[in-house]
Amino acid sequence: MIANERCLEKFIHIANVCINLEYWLSYFKSANTIIIPKPNKDSYNSPKSFCPIVLLNTTGKLVKKVISTQLQFQISANRFLDSHQFGEIQQCSTIDIGLYLTYIIQARWLKQCYTSIIAFDIAQFFPSLNYDFLSLYLTKAGLNTNIIGFFNSYHSNCSTMYSWNNFSSLSFNTNIGVGQGLALSLHYLFGSNH
Repeated sequence: MIANERCLEKFIHIANVCINLEYWLSYFKSANTIIIPKPNKDSYNSPKSFCPIVLLNTTGKLVKKVISTQLQFQISANRFLDSHQFGEIQQCSTIDIGLYLTYIIQARWLKQCYTSIIAFDIAQFFPSLNYDFLSLYLTKAGLNTNIIGFFNSYHSNCSTMYSWNNFSSLSFNTNIGVGQGLALSLHYLFGSNH
């Protein structure tokens, strides 16, 4: 992630201060959502024909990645993650998933069994996540009150503005849900299967 050790220490220090103070800087809560048309669509009359890209402060994104890595380690140490959880988990690659699935399939074949895989994509889970539920989930994961307080700050008073071609909207409140690709979403903390 960050090759320079001294620079990494500074980001770790900022991350630790954010957790200890239970505070996420308002400067990092402001986003710009760029609306990009998806290529080769027959019509652009539907929102599904566009891809919103959220641009955030780069320093804030790096600090979030440091916090996410620290929290994922703590959650793993608390044995809150299932041992079969691979999605977005540190030290678990696509190769690990492939090897695990191959092992399961071949083990079942040896027992003359058929093997199937069912994958689910729960649409709109992350964008509509309830923050009270998130606090309960983090408490159940064994995280201390400073971390839960930090997440309360992290999710409050967020804003974005939309930009499309030469148009930019006014900034408005976005205090609902978490981004699926953001470093501090459940997707990154607990893996994509939770």
